[in-house]
Amino acid sequence: MSKNLDFQLSRNAFGRLVLTASDGVAHDGVTPVRAFPLAAPDAGLSLVGPDGHELAWIDQMADLPTDLRALIEDELATREFTPVIEHIKAVSTFSTPSTWDVSTDRGETQFVLKGEEDIRRLPGGALLIMTSQGGQFLIRKRLELDRASRRILERFL
Repeated sequence: MSKNLDFQLSRNAFGRLVLTASDGVAHDGVTPVRAFPLAAPDAGLSLVGPDGHELAWIDQMADLPTDLRALIEDELATREFTPVIEHIKAVSTFSTPSTWDVSTDRGETQFVLKGEEDIRRLPGGALLIMTSQGGQFLIRKRLELDRASRRILERFL
């Protein structure tokens, strides 16, 4: 569907995405959902209506026209907030729960890690850390962290 789009996408006066199908039916409040948000963020994207049903499928974001891709990326940016940890400055204790003091691509922050099971291994050496408040932090490649950060992290893996 990506090469020959049989839909149009726009924003309404309230800033919500509107998908207009080839038959002219407009679907207000469309949400883009990545099939594989961490492993393949630019491959496989569904445009879902407010009722949760898929309205359109996009194989590759790169296949989309620039304006359509920008609309979708803007919407995804407001929904997906996963700061990337660049440095682990300190942890309160090497047992859990523990408070982590980190530097991310979005600035300095602290979070509470409830248990080691809240650190999920992802393909390619990435890690996804779930906080006690339900937030998420990503470590893209743990082996590329600085030595001190890796040593702290290894205590929890």
